[in-house]
Amino acid sequence: MTGRAKGIVAITASAFGFALMATFVRLADDFGAPISSFQKSFFRNVIAVTIAFAVFVRGGWLSSRSGRLTARSVGLLVLRSALGTCGIFANFYALGHIPIAEGQTLNKTAPFFTVAFAWLLLGEKVGVHQIVSLIVAFVGVVFVAKPGFAGEAAFPLAMGLLSGVCAGGAYACVRALRRYAVDPAFIVLFFSAFSCLASVPFMMVHFDPMTWSQVAILFGAGAGGALGQFGITLAYGYAAPRDIAVYDYSNILFTAALGFAFFGQMPDAWSVLGFVLILLAAFRLHRQ
Repeated sequence: MTGRAKGIVAITASAFGFALMATFVRLADDFGAPISSFQKSFFRNVIAVTIAFAVFVRGGWLSSRSGRLTARSVGLLVLRSALGTCGIFANFYALGHIPIAEGQTLNKTAPFFTVAFAWLLLGEKVGVHQIVSLIVAFVGVVFVAKPGFAGEAAFPLAMGLLSGVCAGGAYACVRALRRYAVDPAFIVLFFSAFSCLASVPFMMVHFDPMTWSQVAILFGAGAGGALGQFGITLAYGYAAPRDIAVYDYSNILFTAALGFAFFGQMPDAWSVLGFVLILLAAFRLHRQ
């Protein structure tokens, strides 16, 4: 398989993992009292840390590749983790206050911002056909979400969009880190540990009691999040964001299917049109 093909497979697996995570995060509030986004983030990342550490140690990274870390790569790790953590907090808040399809759709503006950040920060070229494909996919996202930034939903919707901006910047950092040959398991481990620690102060101020069902569901969110993180980290190591970012929009299709299966949410005609546009954009980019 070419690097681009591997990137497509990895980013599609990532999209499915993040769809699972979003479903479990929303489902947790149905089995007990509502839980804060900080608390959800902590338990989600505890599982991700455990999985990443196991992969990290099994790969023998400590002994064979520790010398590849430099001051610049450490700085990129911190920036990637800070942006990713802010994105998770914003995304989880949005998922708790608006439908998951709408929340994840706004989060999936991330590929658009990833390409933009990669162009600005890494100097990666973006062709006309890639820009057109991303615009078409983005229009499809708007049809699916139909966001109306007014009323009580204004702040959650804004948080959903902010999560996409932060995720886009984080993924561009991942692309830069892979240029330094930083191990993918270490990137996920560092980010997950960073997010766990960042959640602790907020949990100390206010902790929401949880049922055992909620704990189990959030562990499931952690497993889905780990799949998503490993997939996205590998994907942007295999290929440039401009070549594969549009395939991250498959998350919308996975989220819609899971939303129907778990919550009985049926997409309307505008959403179906959005799905078609997203798939057409992905096909066009693949043909190019």
